[in-house]
Amino acid sequence: MNGNMNANNSIHCTVSSCAHHNGAKSVCSLNSIKVGTCGPATKDCACTECASFELSKQYGSTF
Repeated sequence: MNGNMNANNSIHCTVSSCAHHNGAKSVCSLNSIKVGTCGPATKDCACTECASFELSKQYGSTF
């Protein structure tokens, strides 16, 4: 994504399809993120997700 985006060096990220991804630094451009779960009683790391994720327009986002 755009290297001129904000860079939050506390949130490392490799998801280049996210609208908030700062590709130049491999970090998130948001001030904070929300972590969500796949279900109400998650007991496994694999069932967590970045709930702040938004698909980049470059990858077909319609917002």
